[in-house]
Amino acid sequence: MAAIPVPVARHRQHISTLSDAELVPLAKQGDEPAIRAIVQRHNQRLFRTARAVIRNDGEAEDVVQAAYVKAFTNLATFRGEAELSTWLTRITLNEALGRVRRQKKNTTTLEEIDMQTTSPGGEVLQFPSSLSATDPETELSRSQARQLLEHAVDELPDEFRAIFVLRDVEGMSTEEAASYLRIRPETAKTRLHRARKMMRQSIEKRLSGAFQALFPFDGARCASMADRVIAALRQPS
Repeated sequence: MAAIPVPVARHRQHISTLSDAELVPLAKQGDEPAIRAIVQRHNQRLFRTARAVIRNDGEAEDVVQAAYVKAFTNLATFRGEAELSTWLTRITLNEALGRVRRQKKNTTTLEEIDMQTTSPGGEVLQFPSSLSATDPETELSRSQARQLLEHAVDELPDEFRAIFVLRDVEGMSTEEAASYLRIRPETAKTRLHRARKMMRQSIEKRLSGAFQALFPFDGARCASMADRVIAALRQPS
């Protein structure tokens, strides 16, 4: 696979305001600012897509990088018949699934992946937040909540995790997500329903143990209370 020539970057403040349709012709010419703009614009979706299949941050990043290289190397074949985001997402999915197949040393498709797969994965899946942290305590709470969700997502079987991430995390329509995964919309709806149910069960299970730790009243506080009670009982009535 031959690499495309990338000229020295030029200062172009307006590049980020261009649409994908406007950036593609520039990228086909090896325009570095245009390529950078495309990458930055689609990084989050492609990472989430790869992460939904791979369940490992480092490997997901490798998949996204490989997908970008493949896309930009073959950009001349992109005719604009579909959105650039659709084309990039499909390449990323194929790259991620190909890696899974190679790891399993077979040609299992996403449709056929074992629903009971429980192989361990990575720990982080980036969820967006429109709110900025106002203090370290707030940021810690968000981090803990995000980790709870990330672990619950990681525990989903492969085919359920993929539809959940594309539909509920990326906000795709059911039809769009089904098209990416090459399954029927009815199948996508069924999987999404089961994925949401499994997410609720996983979160409830994790939280149930945490409830016992709420409002701890032990140690010195417990001893102090006992002292106060004894002291009160010794008081003359």
